[in-house]
Amino acid sequence: MKRTVIIGKRSFQIDLGFIGILCLLCFVSCFSLYNAFNLVKTGTGFGYLLRQIFWYGIGFTTMYLLTSLQNEVIYKAMKIAYKYLMYALIYLFISRILASVIGHTLPLAPAINGAVSWFQIPLMGSFQPSEFMKIVLICLVSDTIQKHQKKYPDPTVKQDWTLIKQILKICLPPMILIFMQPDTGVFIIIGFTIFVLLACSGIRKEYVMAIIGVIVFAVALFFYLYFYQQDFLSSLFDAYRLQRIESWLNPDSYIQGSSNQLYTALLSLGSAGLTGYGLQAKIISIPEAHTDFIFAAIGQCFGLVGTTIIVCICMVLDLYLCKIAYNTKSTKNRLIVIGVVAMLFYQQIQNLGMIIGLLPITGITLPLISYGGSSILSYFISFAIIMNISPSKKKTIHLKRPLRHN
Repeated sequence: MKRTVIIGKRSFQIDLGFIGILCLLCFVSCFSLYNAFNLVKTGTGFGYLLRQIFWYGIGFTTMYLLTSLQNEVIYKAMKIAYKYLMYALIYLFISRILASVIGHTLPLAPAINGAVSWFQIPLMGSFQPSEFMKIVLICLVSDTIQKHQKKYPDPTVKQDWTLIKQILKICLPPMILIFMQPDTGVFIIIGFTIFVLLACSGIRKEYVMAIIGVIVFAVALFFYLYFYQQDFLSSLFDAYRLQRIESWLNPDSYIQGSSNQLYTALLSLGSAGLTGYGLQAKIISIPEAHTDFIFAAIGQCFGLVGTTIIVCICMVLDLYLCKIAYNTKSTKNRLIVIGVVAMLFYQQIQNLGMIIGLLPITGITLPLISYGGSSILSYFISFAIIMNISPSKKKTIHLKRPLRHN
């Protein structure tokens, strides 16, 4: 909760608990990257660490600047951001098509590991529009739900369906473009987040159950086609997506190939024991140790103790945001916090699940701990909104300026 902090003649509204958790995550992220120095295969570990510190600095600065604005101003900016992010996603989609047809991409939009999801900007690094689109969609969908509830306090079945169509109209275009990059991980994150917002919107339970039923049917149909009609399925999905499912279901058959990441992650966690092999250990080589598999790198060095600490820190952040949502009175503000929590929670579960083999590998990073500038900055934009949303307490903290000696 926010408190008034008075320094000299100036006063600030600050949620010290939230700031403390974010500072802890910054330290853990930087320490984890330092710990993975010996496991980095492309680039240098020190370079990734410096860029991570830079992006955390940009994130905290952006959050400070945005908290000086009213959230209504930020919400209006989100509508503008939606339009320009759509232009960016269309540009990446065209670059993806050109890469498939003629083997060349558009300027600043190269193919990386088979996907065209990033802009490579000289001197600045990479920029991933889909990371920012996640935050924009949460704000726009929350606003749509609030306006619908205000207009229809006791909605009919037809009016509930109208709300669903309005949300689909906003979300489907960017989700389709993101899926075609292809970026299945972000596509699923957005889908899960929007579903949670819709489930919390007050629509009839029958619609929520129907959506769950459609999802279950789609998953069951996919696996039926996978096991019995694989040729037909291959005509619908890229080969790399099916290969990831195959390496997940039969990891022992592809140890030297597509399931090598999963195999090395499981070997790292399983052999590390209670306390691991120690700082910057390189007993087992882990691909993408600074991004997707940073949790496995932490486990190799610090064992069960280290991984448990990481899970607990993630839980503290999620629970703190849930507390803010519970104490927020505005429907739109509460939905925005719920959306951010849903996004964080799914990304955490997916990343940890794929590392221990419970879920297929989808390229989803561990939020705020894995290396990634776009991810950090996008989350800090949402944290600025949440900082403004956080209810205020009456308690005031007075801090005296340090005395100056002549």
